[in-house]
Amino acid sequence: MKISHICMLFIGICCFAINSLSFAQEAEQTKVNRAPMVVHDKNPYPSTYQAWPTQLTAIINAHILIGNGGEIESGTLIMDGGKIIAVGENINIPEGAMLIDANGKWLTPGIIDMHSHMGIWTDGGNEVKSPNTAEVWGEHSIWPQTPNFPAALAAGVTTQQNLPGSANQFGGRGVTLKMVPSRTTEGMKFPNAPYGVKMACGENPRRVHKSQGRPSTAMGTFAGYRSSWIDATEYKKSWDNYEADYKAGKDVKAPKRDLKLETLMGVLNDEISIQMHCYRADEMVDVINMAKEFNYKITAFHHAVEAYKIADILAKNDICAGMWADWWGFKLESFDGIDENIPMVAAAGGCAIVHSDSDTGGQRLNQEAAKAWADGERVGLHFSRGEVFKWLTLNPAKSIGLDDQIGSLEVGKNADVVIWNRDPLSVYALAENVYIDGALHYDRNDADHQWITDHALGYVTAGDHQ
Repeated sequence: MKISHICMLFIGICCFAINSLSFAQEAEQTKVNRAPMVVHDKNPYPSTYQAWPTQLTAIINAHILIGNGGEIESGTLIMDGGKIIAVGENINIPEGAMLIDANGKWLTPGIIDMHSHMGIWTDGGNEVKSPNTAEVWGEHSIWPQTPNFPAALAAGVTTQQNLPGSANQFGGRGVTLKMVPSRTTEGMKFPNAPYGVKMACGENPRRVHKSQGRPSTAMGTFAGYRSSWIDATEYKKSWDNYEADYKAGKDVKAPKRDLKLETLMGVLNDEISIQMHCYRADEMVDVINMAKEFNYKITAFHHAVEAYKIADILAKNDICAGMWADWWGFKLESFDGIDENIPMVAAAGGCAIVHSDSDTGGQRLNQEAAKAWADGERVGLHFSRGEVFKWLTLNPAKSIGLDDQIGSLEVGKNADVVIWNRDPLSVYALAENVYIDGALHYDRNDADHQWITDHALGYVTAGDHQ
């Protein structure tokens, strides 16, 4: 090879290296100059709840319903730092623990109401402008001074899922609350509780749609659901593609944000649960099939008056059913209700739940469970007290995605604990002491531990100030 050829080859190699370095520097510079990847805050209104101070406490000689189906005739529960640290028989009491002798009394987890409108209904409860209002968040309608919150606490309720109403196909997000006094909704919010979106099938949305000139048949309602899920699928795809392209180094623009589709995308990403108002068995099966079509999961059907007809299907698909003990007949789709609904779902191995959907019912959930238990017994469906109390605690905890923290008296879980004056499935039972995260929030015999809202105090006349 001639020297001139060698020189030309050397020069070519140098030029290629310089150009490659230049391209690399330019690409790196472009990468540096790109805006950060757009990521939306999935919880922009975080809980500001602060647990009250606690002390090491041992409750002894109590008849304990654990909440997971178990029962202890005479046992001890120890709580410290807001958590349960021991429960069982023959437990050693740590030195310095405050002793509470519960001899003759009963101990349970705090009751969980997975379907309440107690705080939202003060603002109307429904945003009826459209069949799909998945963009609304129930927490923005909560009134923290709702007088029935303290009444629920006094009835042993420690956690509540507060939901929008059922006038829409998609009614919006619910919010999970602790039954604690607060000036703000955020101060009641259960920290990091997963969101659930309220959906509704049946007569409620059809009636509202008809009054507003929209499709008002079951087939029209389901077409509306499916159209919304198609839109949500495309929206999710656009964000998935954006994230993938950005991580691949491409200079891409984020899709336009849509609050409605953002909620539904959260369902498709398994971040937000479906809380579905539905009465009839055939419509519940239609909803299950639709969920399979769009690859998401139904977490719970609410009201579910005909759940007994498809109890095996609900169990197979791991779908909870929140039900009343004996409400029926108040509209056509509720006429096939039976008093044995709850025990029949439980007997099939399903996730049976006693819910309220009522401010007054939300203060008597233990009695509602007792009625359902008695109805089951009359037709040969036998459950222990421990199994029945699961309908009020661990099962609803599962339905709102918090069964790893609450719902049963197990080591490591939050110390949400109720001491009852007698068997809590008795009509005469009263909650005497209610603890949330190990702190005493209600004492029936001590006015200093009773939560009273401003609006429960009544009006004060001018003369009373003198």
